[in-house]
Amino acid sequence: MSEIAENNAIETPEVPQTSGSQSVISDNSIKAENESFKETSEDAQEVVLEIPKKPASAYVTISIFCCMIAFGGFLSGWDTGTIGGFLAHPDYLRRFGQHHHDGKHYFSNVRTGLIVSIFNIGGLIGCLVLGDLANRIGRKMALVAVTIIFMIGLIIQIASIDKWYQYFIGRIIGGVGVGAISIFSPMLLSEVSPKHLRGTLGSMYQLMVTAGIFLGDCTNYGTKNYDNSVQWRVPLGLSFAWCLFMIAAMFFVPESPRYLVEVGKIEEAKRSIATSNKVSMDDPAVQAEVDLISSGVEAERLAGNASWAELFSTKGKNIQRLFMCCMLQCLQQLTGCNYFFYYGTIVFQAVGMSDSYQTAIVFGIVNFASTFVALYVVDRFGRRKCLMWGAAAMVCCYVVYASVGVSRLYPEGLKHKDITSKGAGNCMIVFSCFFIFSFACTWAPICWVVVSESFPLRVKPKGMALANGCNWFWNFLISFFTPFITGAINFCYGYVFMGCMVFAYFYVFFFVPEMKGLTLEEVNELWEEGVLPWKSPEWVPSSRRGADVEMDAFQKDDKPLFKKMFGRK
Repeated sequence: MSEIAENNAIETPEVPQTSGSQSVISDNSIKAENESFKETSEDAQEVVLEIPKKPASAYVTISIFCCMIAFGGFLSGWDTGTIGGFLAHPDYLRRFGQHHHDGKHYFSNVRTGLIVSIFNIGGLIGCLVLGDLANRIGRKMALVAVTIIFMIGLIIQIASIDKWYQYFIGRIIGGVGVGAISIFSPMLLSEVSPKHLRGTLGSMYQLMVTAGIFLGDCTNYGTKNYDNSVQWRVPLGLSFAWCLFMIAAMFFVPESPRYLVEVGKIEEAKRSIATSNKVSMDDPAVQAEVDLISSGVEAERLAGNASWAELFSTKGKNIQRLFMCCMLQCLQQLTGCNYFFYYGTIVFQAVGMSDSYQTAIVFGIVNFASTFVALYVVDRFGRRKCLMWGAAAMVCCYVVYASVGVSRLYPEGLKHKDITSKGAGNCMIVFSCFFIFSFACTWAPICWVVVSESFPLRVKPKGMALANGCNWFWNFLISFFTPFITGAINFCYGYVFMGCMVFAYFYVFFFVPEMKGLTLEEVNELWEEGVLPWKSPEWVPSSRRGADVEMDAFQKDDKPLFKKMFGRK
């Protein structure tokens, strides 16, 4: 009995120990399994919700569609490329120019400025008056409507006989249409492009602008030998044909999924997202994207209709976004790109190339070819780096270009412009082309991309209207006053633009955040969280952010100025 009792005494404590031990192990195992299952579920959900990237060949269809949407830029570029040649056509000069007492026809600086630059005033009016049209009838139909307005302007110009003010009115109306196109084309591009290709496909707009300029220059060269209205009416007639192509293309491209959700066409929104990302409409990621857009649209609907006053509000950082976009569009013109296209002809003449049509084609080729580089760099290196590199490169070009022009091009001084240095002229031509390359692959396309992706959907048309309006306004100022300014200070004008580019470099660093690889909803979150622009490249959206991420690190920076700019990240 004693042995049994002893055995029981020994065994008794073992039971609870073993039982307790088993209970603890069992609870820990269950908890670990639950956590593992939860993490696996979250990972699986994240994978499902993220629309997968595909090989480049899978995006051929959406790339073609984006070319069609961006074709609105071709209409603008075609006008830019042809109008400069018109002014040199004898028939055009005879019909719309002034004449001296001896009967010789000419264009005064004022009339030249008005005929060329009034198109930009029309563009400004189009931005401000028609900017909200996309919210009322959709992006595609808005593009159709404003293209028709441009066609009306073309008809008035083609029908002009010998009254310059009739042609003037036609250019204003045409400018209204193209100004509105400059809002709706980048807007639709940003909303139908896959997020990882938004920079590349958004740059298609500028690529089409440069293509229009180049082909317009070539058309002028082809018609220069005629001695009647064929010289200028044929290019205008071709522009009419391009408009018909633009209208037809809009019936094939997908509509903005954000607009479709806003008007309750959910199935069409799914189809649009599926087409853009080359996935099935039944893919869970498509539904997740629609849900994300719907939640944003619903929040905006509950807040009521957006007013102009809301655009100037600090709520949601709207005023900061507006100021940044307006400043970028102003600085795009203050790069001096139009100054180069205007004044570069003088340099070519100094080295023996007196045919202004050939000069325009040379610049057009460089401009068009360089824009292809932008299609790669904008999503490879990001918006901020490209804008800063571009500004720095243009500063270097201006230093050489302006300095050589002031001190070396005319060895005997400005009073003897018939005596020129061919070596200095060749140097300036090289740096003119370097400048155009630097501009075409950075500031030319990226400003349109940044503006199209910065504003929340609620105020997007109004914000883009004001920002793009700034571009048209400065385009007018520079193209109108450049003949007067260059006549007064000659190549020193280049130093003015150089100073603007120095300012642009610092402005981009301190005020322009990086938006590469983010959805438009994540861009909105980036702004609302108050992330410092120079820390934005490392910022991660909340949907992909770990628990250990400290937001204060993105919102504050106590480093000295030089370390912010040049210290290692």
